Amino acid sequence: MNEFAPDNLLAEASARTGGLDDFGPGDFREALAVLADALRDEARLSGQGRAMLREKLLAQLANRLVIEEFCKRHPEILEQDIDDPLVIVGLPRTGTTLLQRTLAVDPQFSKAQWWETRYPAPLPGESVEQPSQRIERARTEVAGMIEYLPQLLAIHPLDAEQADEEFMLMEHSFLCAMDSYVDVPAYTEWLDRQDQTQVYRYLKKTLQFLQWQQARRGIAPGRRWLLKSPQHLHTLELLFEVFPRAQVVLTHREPGKTIPSLASFIHTLWQLYSDHADPARVGKQWNSRMARALQHTMTVREGMPAGRFLDVRFEDTVADPLGVVERIYRFSAMELSDEVRDSMRRWLTENGREKRAQHSYNAERFGLDAARLERDYAEYRARHIHA
Repeated sequence: MNEFAPDNLLAEASARTGGLDDFGPGDFREALAVLADALRDEARLSGQGRAMLREKLLAQLANRLVIEEFCKRHPEILEQDIDDPLVIVGLPRTGTTLLQRTLAVDPQFSKAQWWETRYPAPLPGESVEQPSQRIERARTEVAGMIEYLPQLLAIHPLDAEQADEEFMLMEHSFLCAMDSYVDVPAYTEWLDRQDQTQVYRYLKKTLQFLQWQQARRGIAPGRRWLLKSPQHLHTLELLFEVFPRAQVVLTHREPGKTIPSLASFIHTLWQLYSDHADPARVGKQWNSRMARALQHTMTVREGMPAGRFLDVRFEDTVADPLGVVERIYRFSAMELSDEVRDSMRRWLTENGREKRAQHSYNAERFGLDAARLERDYAEYRARHIHA
């Protein structure tokens, strides 16, 4: 029996939510079926990984049920106006987290904390106004991940109550990069052939739901949402289709420094779920995916107005983060007050990179020698690194 069989997961999620049965629109059932087969045939999951991943999928299905129920009972949720997010996009390890969390200090931005992206819907018996169960569950989960793989903190400053990527919200479509967690090449190959517009439509719905919940907790909506994910490099045109007034802060760094670091991060995630995570497979798969994603982003950009993109170099973010922030505010036509600037300065002082362990990795372990990286990213490097 395949314990990831979609019918079983759907029935269990329904039971978990008191019999709700409307999961909302989209092709997620087909995606679940393809993923289930790949998990059975390819992922080589550990016992712990199997339990963790099954619970992750169940929780996401339960979230879908609860979100649909709230949207039916409160139609004003889908009337929330979200069409002009400021979106930080770039390869991992290019300063995107530092920029997002610095900007998140400003209440002019709406943002989602890690616990909100992991648990966007109230748990049984929990009110919208008091999300303490979700926050505590997220804290426990983050602590467990760090205890099992302490090197995670050196790679990404994981914190249940800090602004973080919308990646886990996008996962609720099951048409997103589940191969970040496990080696499932059949699913990856299938995914690359799918229209992922519905990923962004569902992302918008979850952001509307989070914004509505935040208002119920007394948090006034910001002027615009602050988003951040390298995932958008693969599908940037869809971001603009669903969020027509979005602006993108595009971060840049030498791929020879970012891609091996990304491979190390993905390999670390694979180790959460499998005792057979192959670093060479990680390197080959993710180098290819990110080279293709950067090429795609450059192509999409060529057809967009100049005012949609701001280029930011990693070295500038590290050397003068507030200077980069001021550029972002000019780009987005937003006002940076002295009070917010001072708050950002304090946040940067309290959360400097030097306060975390260094991320150590060996590029050769992932099959990523310098010559290959120079060749695979030649056009990107010519346009954005050595221009």
